[in-house]
Amino acid sequence: MQEFFHTMNELCVEHIGINFGDTMEFTSLLVRFLINLVVVGIIARCFYYPRGRRRDYLFIFIIMSMSIFLLVSLMGAGSMETGAALGLFAIFGIIRYRTEAIPIREMTYLFMLVSLSVINAMGKYQHHRKLDYWEGIGLMTLIFSNLIFIGLAAIFESSKILNEHCSKYIQYDNVNLVHPEKRDELIADLEKRTGLKILSVEVGTIDFLKDSVILRIFYDETSDKGSSIQNIGRLPRLK
Repeated sequence: MQEFFHTMNELCVEHIGINFGDTMEFTSLLVRFLINLVVVGIIARCFYYPRGRRRDYLFIFIIMSMSIFLLVSLMGAGSMETGAALGLFAIFGIIRYRTEAIPIREMTYLFMLVSLSVINAMGKYQHHRKLDYWEGIGLMTLIFSNLIFIGLAAIFESSKILNEHCSKYIQYDNVNLVHPEKRDELIADLEKRTGLKILSVEVGTIDFLKDSVILRIFYDETSDKGSSIQNIGRLPRLK
């Protein structure tokens, strides 16, 4: 294998002026790429998607994570510093996402997966032959770091760990039932109208002129957990 790469290096440099590559460097990149792809795929598909159900964000998470991984890995080997590579990503992010209202959950996943990709891209363990010492992050440390990300996603997405209830805002048309002593009647009326098992209600702004009040209801509905639209108070503008 070493002879093959040596021969290909000579041919490529002689004819096209580009080095063919190094076996150790390519193997390192391939292993870290596969680790990153598997871990990002597990977090995005197994933890985010069952609750979010957004295929567009699933696509963004995986493609952007792998793009950042390759960008940092390849730029780190060239003249461009890692900070400049991340700055380039930030510019693209500002240009594309400044007009998009990304929910906080999706934004957190995006930041986590980008951070994971940067860690995997920087996880090189190089041997300096002249000084005879190793520098970088070992494979065992890299795998442990990836398992930490998977563990955190599994813990905080588990309903057994966090007893999270869904909530949404409702514009209610009967201000007579917002009195504290009529709270049971209010909940019963809301359950009849919405068909949900309501756990509690918060009363917001009351408009006596229009005979309406803004309510926030809390309920437990598995299909609504992680929904990106459940907390929208008004319809978005159509483009």
